[in-house]
Amino acid sequence: MSTSPATRKPVYLAVYDTLADWETGHATAHLARGGYEIRTVGPSTRPVTSLGGLRVRPGLALADVRPEDGALLILPGADLWDTSDDLAPFARAAGEFLAAGTPVAAICGATAGLARAGLLDDRAHTSAVSFYLAATGYAGGGRYVDADAVTDGNLITAGPTEPVAFAREVLRLLGVYDGEVLDAWYRLFHDSDPEAYAVLQKAGAR
Repeated sequence: MSTSPATRKPVYLAVYDTLADWETGHATAHLARGGYEIRTVGPSTRPVTSLGGLRVRPGLALADVRPEDGALLILPGADLWDTSDDLAPFARAAGEFLAAGTPVAAICGATAGLARAGLLDDRAHTSAVSFYLAATGYAGGGRYVDADAVTDGNLITAGPTEPVAFAREVLRLLGVYDGEVLDAWYRLFHDSDPEAYAVLQKAGAR
């Protein structure tokens, strides 16, 4: 059962230069609608620029974030995951969140960052394609699942073409929607199913 809005911990959304700003919008919008505060976390509090050219001023620096204070850490994809070690501190933070029992959700290039940090070696996971992660040299290839999004305990992973499935797993894990409502939400945003809209309207979950 989900907690009441008054007692929910915030969701931390990592933001950094070259972040793929389209990958987390479904998740954060519906988490916010569900009563979760979204706090942006950057390498520092200096503004960053997304791949879409959006300038974002992080509300918090990564060094000031504690796993026990949050409900979830969301790691979007970004070119920097594959072109430098600049985002390695976010992968290390993900390890700290998971060790503390706080969920982590990673999509696209962030999954490669987690692979390099050894966080996918013993957890079921997915990404863009298996050989993308294999190129990191990680030891978790045997746990790769060819699926739109995968949840293993407190870890969610997804590939770059699956922002709706990614959001579905996030909303399920934090108890924003479940059962028939969650299924209808996915069918509406992923498949444009008009019957799903009626289910959500009846549940007050549009």
